[in-house]
Amino acid sequence: MAEARTVAFHTLGCKLNFSETSTLSRMLENEGFEKKEFDEQADIYVINTCSVTDNADKECRQIVRRIQRKAPESFVVITGCYAQLKPKEIAEIPGVNLVLGAAEKFNLVRHIRELSKGDSAKICSCDVEEITGFNASYSINDRTRTFLKVQDGCDYNCSFCTIPQARGKSRSDTIENVIKNVEHLAEHGVKEIVLTGVNLGDFGKNSNIEKENFFDLVKELDKVKGVQRYRISSIEPNLLTNEIIEFVANSDKFMPHFHIPLQSGSNKILGSMRRRYKKELYAERVALIKTLMPHCCIGVDVIVGFPGETDDDFKETFDFLHSLDISYLHVFTYSERDNTHALSIKPVVPIQIRHERNKTLRNLSYMKMQYFTEQNKGQTRKVLFEGHENKGMMEGYTDNYIKITTPYRKEWVNEIVERTIY
Repeated sequence: MAEARTVAFHTLGCKLNFSETSTLSRMLENEGFEKKEFDEQADIYVINTCSVTDNADKECRQIVRRIQRKAPESFVVITGCYAQLKPKEIAEIPGVNLVLGAAEKFNLVRHIRELSKGDSAKICSCDVEEITGFNASYSINDRTRTFLKVQDGCDYNCSFCTIPQARGKSRSDTIENVIKNVEHLAEHGVKEIVLTGVNLGDFGKNSNIEKENFFDLVKELDKVKGVQRYRISSIEPNLLTNEIIEFVANSDKFMPHFHIPLQSGSNKILGSMRRRYKKELYAERVALIKTLMPHCCIGVDVIVGFPGETDDDFKETFDFLHSLDISYLHVFTYSERDNTHALSIKPVVPIQIRHERNKTLRNLSYMKMQYFTEQNKGQTRKVLFEGHENKGMMEGYTDNYIKITTPYRKEWVNEIVERTIY
């Protein structure tokens, strides 16, 4: 397929997917392909999919239809979690030419070279047990912040989740290799690196180096010259140890910002979800963080409408979240996923009630963020400003993740500037 020279990418889902798409894009550009914006005409369109919500599945179909209308002669490649879980279903979408499972994603260049128009889509997938390799990846959209993947896969078996089926067992990069990537990013002017993974706190498994763990990684990264900021994207409460919290509290480079999935404030529901902690442990983690770093931003993932969640269970979750000194919530409405244990749990919560609970917690999140910002008013904090100009304004985030908007100044782009929060 030597004549195809332009390629466009679209990413659905998490920061991990964004880092992988960015790496795939660079791989193709290094092979002489010209990158196009997704709304432009291209020879090849690559969609990196997600499986966490139903919307990602529907969105994938809509995007393919849009490409068909815009560029019917182009090739469409689908990869990512949805492609691993339901390759046959995707292959039947009119307009799809190639489906790449998790083990083949980073062989994209070779597969594109071999592409040809056929009557049906070619599927290159594998059993999830065969997904064993680790491919480091990072995103560089602008120099300000980059997402660096250091871990992939998950050995947990939460009853609502398909990610272990889509990404395989937990495995990691080595600390040595992560350091090399970080030094490379620092040389390219990156000021902030967000560490990402499927189960980040599980770092160290299958890295072929004995006894490496996430705390070891954090300590080594803290020593790297040139990088001014690190963030930990999301870490399970049972893997967020006291020593990690204490280290972050004393580090100039690791930002006072944690994102800690909770999923439910009811121990009954946590048990049904097969989570590996109770809410009491979660409260202990939050209390320690706030004792050592009163200014720390804490984000929380929570799922509403899980099977068996009664009004009392939801009230318990609401009251628990209300009582915690947290800063914002990411609220997910439970959606049924094939081949998960949660499908057998009864009773099913009606969709309308799920949406009502979602709205209630989103309102709580708004109040929490307002309160957290109010607590920080009058403080002078360090803000890393981004390069995007929007109607004469620019945005940046404080060390503790408060968004700051200010009139655009070119000299502040990709610079850390002290600003007072008003």
